Amino acid sequence: MALPARWQQKTEASDPVEEVMEIQMGPSHPASHGTIKFNLKLDGERIVDCDVEVGYLHRGFEKMCEQGTWTQCFPYTDRLNYASPCINNVGFALAVEKLAGIEIPERCKYVRAIMSEVSRITDHLTCLGMASSEVGAVTVGFYMLEARELLYDLVEAVTGARLTVTWCRVGGVARDLPPDFNDRVQNAFRSLDSVLSDCDKLLTRNRVFIDRMSGIGAISREEAISYGLTGPLLRATGVPYDVRKAHPYLVYDRFDFEVPTGEKGDNYDRFNVRFQEMYQSRRIIEQAIASIPEGPVSITDPSIVLPPKHQVYNSIEGLMNHFKLIMEGIKIPPGEAYAAVEGGNGELGFYVVSDGSGRPYRVRVRPPCFFGMSALNQMLIGRMIPDIITTFGMINMIGGECDR
Repeated sequence: MALPARWQQKTEASDPVEEVMEIQMGPSHPASHGTIKFNLKLDGERIVDCDVEVGYLHRGFEKMCEQGTWTQCFPYTDRLNYASPCINNVGFALAVEKLAGIEIPERCKYVRAIMSEVSRITDHLTCLGMASSEVGAVTVGFYMLEARELLYDLVEAVTGARLTVTWCRVGGVARDLPPDFNDRVQNAFRSLDSVLSDCDKLLTRNRVFIDRMSGIGAISREEAISYGLTGPLLRATGVPYDVRKAHPYLVYDRFDFEVPTGEKGDNYDRFNVRFQEMYQSRRIIEQAIASIPEGPVSITDPSIVLPPKHQVYNSIEGLMNHFKLIMEGIKIPPGEAYAAVEGGNGELGFYVVSDGSGRPYRVRVRPPCFFGMSALNQMLIGRMIPDIITTFGMINMIGGECDR
């Protein structure tokens, strides 16, 4: 009876007389982005084991939040998944508002949903563009980054920034949509359609791309669930779990959209799921713009919301209110709450604890790509070294979110 190959036995230690090698890939390797290291055991070029080390970014998100006030946490959330910061802002705001029992205005819910979907598209364009570039399709990478800039123009028009937006507030958002936002969206989507059509022609039926992606990094539905995977990684296995559908927040239960799924749970399915989700996000944005009501985008409670700048600069009452909210913080009632949103990589959850002071007692984030990285070893055992690049790219590990 033939013995299984060494990589199938998952060798635990290297013997000098054996052929199993131990090598380190990263964090200086271009594909590891400087924030992660793969400790590999190889039988030739076949991966026997892959021990993943995260922690080279040293972000310290949770402890930094516990040193500042509730409002001062929003700039830190920008740096989690920095490809879709608006979603991070919304997730943290919902957790704090749930704890404080705050009901935000209807228009604010629509505005948050619109900008979350714009951010989802920018997130997927970043992931797919870079993943394509790493397998040689540099043209697709340039195309998708060009399309992402069009969406960043929308983000800048609303928030005043392109990446670190710090746009949400407890009880609302800092700025409303500009008057010409609908026209801006339509112009951006026309260009986006052209770019996605070109990328579809270049990649979806490209033999080299399919050979590099199809059947690589596959994981079963049961394994994906056991690892706690969510988002495109889980949906690629055929499980249609989406926080926007399973646990609707904001106004997502009012929109008609589909949850794209795959079948084999491999890198090709993950690519296609993200690709199709961009079209679904467009559907949501168009429905939201068509039905958005008039009204304020923030509550008016002066003990929670920062006063407008003209009041701060021109009245002592506004100045003192601003000073107390910044220095002492919003007094959130004691308790704990958890709120989750559908991030670009899956379920992004925030667990917050208040002791009644103006600063969080405890902040905990559930970053979806952290769970994806825990399953990377399972996806790579038995594969070849080049498969690390494609699989890691489709997990879309964001250092700020994973090493928090």
